[in-house]
Amino acid sequence: MTDYSKIDAYIDSHLNENLEELKRYVAQPSISAQNLGLKECAQLVKEMLEKRGFKAEINATDGAPVVFGERKGKSDKTLLIYNHYDVQPPEPLELWDSPPFQPEIRNGKMYGRGVSDDKAHLTSRLNAIDAILAEEGELPCNIKFIVEGEEETASVHLHDYIKNNLDKLKADACIWEFGGVDHRERPQQYLGLRGICYVELSVTSLSTDVHSGIGGSIFPNAAWRLTWALSSLKGPDERIRIPGFYDDVVQPTDRDREYMEKLPDLAQEYRSRYGVKEFIKGLEGGMELKVEEVFTPTCTICGLTSGYQGPGSKTVQPAFASAKVDFRLVPNQKPEDILKKLRAHLDAEGFQDIEINFLGGEPAARTDPDHPFVKLVVESAEEIYDMPMDIVPMVGGSGPSYPFVHDLGLPVVTMGLGYPETRAHAPNENIRIDLYTQHVKHMTRVIKKFA
Repeated sequence: MTDYSKIDAYIDSHLNENLEELKRYVAQPSISAQNLGLKECAQLVKEMLEKRGFKAEINATDGAPVVFGERKGKSDKTLLIYNHYDVQPPEPLELWDSPPFQPEIRNGKMYGRGVSDDKAHLTSRLNAIDAILAEEGELPCNIKFIVEGEEETASVHLHDYIKNNLDKLKADACIWEFGGVDHRERPQQYLGLRGICYVELSVTSLSTDVHSGIGGSIFPNAAWRLTWALSSLKGPDERIRIPGFYDDVVQPTDRDREYMEKLPDLAQEYRSRYGVKEFIKGLEGGMELKVEEVFTPTCTICGLTSGYQGPGSKTVQPAFASAKVDFRLVPNQKPEDILKKLRAHLDAEGFQDIEINFLGGEPAARTDPDHPFVKLVVESAEEIYDMPMDIVPMVGGSGPSYPFVHDLGLPVVTMGLGYPETRAHAPNENIRIDLYTQHVKHMTRVIKKFA
């Protein structure tokens, strides 16, 4: 076995220095939803890559820039690492214990917006490269980074960027943006992401809001109009009523079920963590809940806006109403197909006046659990965590992995520093520094063994 003692010693002795770099990175706001600080943060990423001897460049897109970096290594094999530098908005600010863009370390954790999703994942991987370079003077394989700035807003321009740069991004394997341990401290290997089709539905019924005493009996109400349209999408039985919605759904295989069977039953964990009083569809837990959670497509109302919702009363007939709705998709559903079926359904139900604004989407994507790179990552984790990773064939969340799997033809693996209380997208987002260090050390094993 390779002796990693010197590499590990370097990681431990330079941890504080690397965490200071992470603090500078987190302190740069980069909110894609508000187009805030994205160019400045892309420049910071470029500088961090160049510090490690990478040839780095900032590539313009029709949205946020993409940072690409490459450094040659001893072998001909190439590892592609995907991260994103954009973060979620920090609101509500009053719920933070410290300012979201002034990162602080408290009780073995670092707090700040984007520290877990996804900035610490980038700096930890750079730390692994630092340790290898310090010990060996060169990389054992070629490493490429692709770091985008629109992941939190559906990576709208990433697919086109990849299709236009297939040769530049050519590689043998890909490490994804996230990963971590579950509530048992066991590392997880997520080999698939559901797809998504995210839309905003809206309707305008009047040119202006009207006194409800004047218009309530005789004018159309935008809020009611939208509510009726939304109620046509899904029934109390949780079945999505859009004709043809389920036509392309691929059921989980026997192999998928085998892996899911080995995973813990999270029913009680969900009850305690999220205050779930009952699961929908009469689900109780066990295998039925595990499969339903990730292999069934969804229609979720993410937000509703109309009329007056401030303190006290205001008698008003709303002229406008809108709703954010996401459809989580499973193999082999496609967002463009769901959009067409949604439009056809609304028209057939008499809701031609409901406008659909497509906010982004991508199909589901999966990696073969038998791929040698998956085995390498899973088994090397045991050296760090004293246990191999659990194989999770697919998770309920979504991300832009489809072009990596299908356009670049890469196995995509997850590994990282997340944990159940990381609070990504919520106030007091944080990382645990012990898991940060473990991920750095795991990365060094993966890079060297891959080479």
